[in-house]
Amino acid sequence: MDARARLTRSAAFASIAMALSLGALKLWAVWQTASTAMLGSLADTALDFVASVATLVGVWVAARPADESHRFGHGKAEALAAMIQVILIVLSAGAIAFRAALRLAEGGRTEAAGQGIAVSVVAILATFALLAWQRYVIRRTGSVAIRTDNVHYKSDLLLNLAVIAALAIDQYLGFAQADPLFGLAIAAWLLWGAWRASADAVEQLMDREWPEEKRLRFVECAARHPELSRLHDLRTRTSGNRDFAQFHVDLPAGMTVGAAHAVIERVEHDLQREFPGLELLIHIDPEGHVDEPGNRLVEADEFRKLEEDS
Repeated sequence: MDARARLTRSAAFASIAMALSLGALKLWAVWQTASTAMLGSLADTALDFVASVATLVGVWVAARPADESHRFGHGKAEALAAMIQVILIVLSAGAIAFRAALRLAEGGRTEAAGQGIAVSVVAILATFALLAWQRYVIRRTGSVAIRTDNVHYKSDLLLNLAVIAALAIDQYLGFAQADPLFGLAIAAWLLWGAWRASADAVEQLMDREWPEEKRLRFVECAARHPELSRLHDLRTRTSGNRDFAQFHVDLPAGMTVGAAHAVIERVEHDLQREFPGLELLIHIDPEGHVDEPGNRLVEADEFRKLEEDS
C-alpha cells in the first residue's frame, strides 16, 4: 500500500471513529435535554458516520491501480464519495429544518442544559483534533473526498457552538424560541457547506481543465525542449490523485520514427518529473500540418500564447 493510500484511509477511519463516539454522546444528550438543536447535531453526526464510510470506500477504491475495465484508474471514486457526502448533508439539513419548524409551532423548553453544553464542548475539542489530522492528509494527498469530509467537520464546529448558544439562551435567559431558531440556522449553514463542498467533486466528474497557472507551468516545462514546435490541442484533467494531459506537437516531416520517439521520451521524462503521477499522451504532427480548421481547441498554439503572455 503506498503512502497516499495509507494517509487517506487513516483519515477516513479517524472520521468513522469520531462519528461513532460523538454519536453515542449526543444520543445521551438529546435524551437528557429534549433540545431540537442537539437533535440536529445528533442527526448530523449520524450522517457524518455514513459519509465517513462512503469516504473510506471511495479512497479505498481510488487507490486501486488501473485494470482492464478501468484503464484510466479508479480516481473518480473519490469524487463520487464526495457527492454522496453532499447528498447526505442536504438530507440532514432538510430534516433539521423540518424539526425546528415543528418546534417553533409547538413551543416547549429544553432541559438539563448543562449536560448538553458539556457534550458540545467535548465534541468541539474532538473535532479540532480530527480537523488537524485531515488538514495534514489533504496537504500530502490532495484527496477531494477527505477535503469534502473536512468541510463537513468544519461545519460541525459552528453547529456545536450553535447548540451551546441555543441551550444557554433557552435555559438561562428564558427565550424558548432560541433552540428551534438555532436549529434553522444550523440547517442553512449545512446547505451552504454542501454547496461549497460539491464544487471540487463536480469539477473532477466533469473533467474540468487544470487551473490556468498549472497549465501555464506545464507549457513552460514543455517549452524547455527546443526540438518541439507549436504545442497545440492541449487537454488536461484530474481524477482523484492522478493528473492527465495530452497534446500535439510539430516535428520535422523528415525526422525518422526513432529520432521522434527519442525526443518525445525526453519530453515525457521531464514533464513527469515536474508533475509526479502524470499520465501523458503526446501526438506528433509533421511541421505545417493543420488539424481540423475551425476548431479553436485544436488550433490553439500554446507556445505562441506563452510568448505573448511573457
